[in-house]
Amino acid sequence: MSKNDPYAALRYKEFNIFLLVRFAMVFAWSMQFIVIEWEVYSITKNPLSLGIIGLMEVIPAVSLALFAGHIVDQKEKKKLLFKCLFGFSVISIGLFLLTWPKIISGYEQNYILYAIYGLVFLGGIVRAFMGPTIFSLFSLIVPKKVYPNAATWSSSVWQMGAVLGPALAGFSIHWIGVHWSMCLIFGFSLVALIGLSQISTKPILNPNIGENVFKSLREGVKFVINTKVILGALTLDMIAVLFGGAVALLPVFAQDILKVGPEGFGVLRAAPAVGALLTMFTSAYFPLNKNAGLKLLLAVFLFGASIVTFGMSNIFWISVMALFFSGITDGISMVIRQTILQLKTPDHMRGRVASVNSMFIGSSNELGAFESGLTAKLMGTVTAVVFGGTMTMITVASTGVFFPKLRKLDLQKDMEDHNKNNM
Repeated sequence: MSKNDPYAALRYKEFNIFLLVRFAMVFAWSMQFIVIEWEVYSITKNPLSLGIIGLMEVIPAVSLALFAGHIVDQKEKKKLLFKCLFGFSVISIGLFLLTWPKIISGYEQNYILYAIYGLVFLGGIVRAFMGPTIFSLFSLIVPKKVYPNAATWSSSVWQMGAVLGPALAGFSIHWIGVHWSMCLIFGFSLVALIGLSQISTKPILNPNIGENVFKSLREGVKFVINTKVILGALTLDMIAVLFGGAVALLPVFAQDILKVGPEGFGVLRAAPAVGALLTMFTSAYFPLNKNAGLKLLLAVFLFGASIVTFGMSNIFWISVMALFFSGITDGISMVIRQTILQLKTPDHMRGRVASVNSMFIGSSNELGAFESGLTAKLMGTVTAVVFGGTMTMITVASTGVFFPKLRKLDLQKDMEDHNKNNM
């Protein structure tokens, strides 16, 4: 196998099935979130309601994250992921019924709104377990020598789902309405379940089965805190996503500022993911491992700058290009961060480390949505977005100063050292 083989991970059959499962899951989840955003804002016409959607998901996701990581390290990963996907499918059915005109015609819109928030809350519970489970299953499918390449392809598939899900959401709302869009989402969740059935059961690598839960959680948190490269990368991305969450306000921009309707909304929502997807595919051929720390810092700084540009624009194509560039820089950040986590995390702690990652990164998306909705209510939509992008750039400067190990990180050396030790 060539040292720089861009298709190294794709030569493993189960990894290709894993990519199909991840694509279907991300596609369904991202499409569902967009349809929910559109429906809720159509009901309320209040940007704060978009923030509440994020808050409803982040409360259970954060509250249960560490406990979920402990459970993931104790249980078989395939069965656990099946339960997560089944739970998501049930939530999709619930949203399908909640948007059925024949069913909801006799109810006040506030009741429908609260029911949607309730299902989003349940989705946060599912998400608390899903992220650590996927991260742990990933490492059991491919050998460590191809982790960087596998991380690139896995992130690429994630972005592909994040591109097509929101794009189709915007168009499907226009073509078939919110109700049947929810039905389509349920269909993709079934595809993920069927694909997962083709992956074999994996061993549990944790030598401490039955370990006290509080001791287990302390070890996971302690590992992340003591591993400065991981802590720095997670902190950087958490703050960037928290303050750079302009995408949460896209329904406001599409309907009230740019006035481009659901089709334009789909384009705006997909633009950052298209940029990220381009980065993912490019990085498979041109790895980002060398001087990874500096590349990570520069990428997040430029991400903040692109968010500021988007916030100040009232021209549709400039807004699209700004979001597209934000996706390119976010893609670089994602590839480097995932490679750091895969290389630096011991097998028996993957669930717990991934749960901390989900608290830092995954949940910051929802907190970012709440922050954006709240600041938009207080400052105005445009000011809120510009403020968020500016805070992101300030965060990069601070991280570069306080985390010198991250700034000096070179993953290429780590890979060379690992390969020498395993020859």
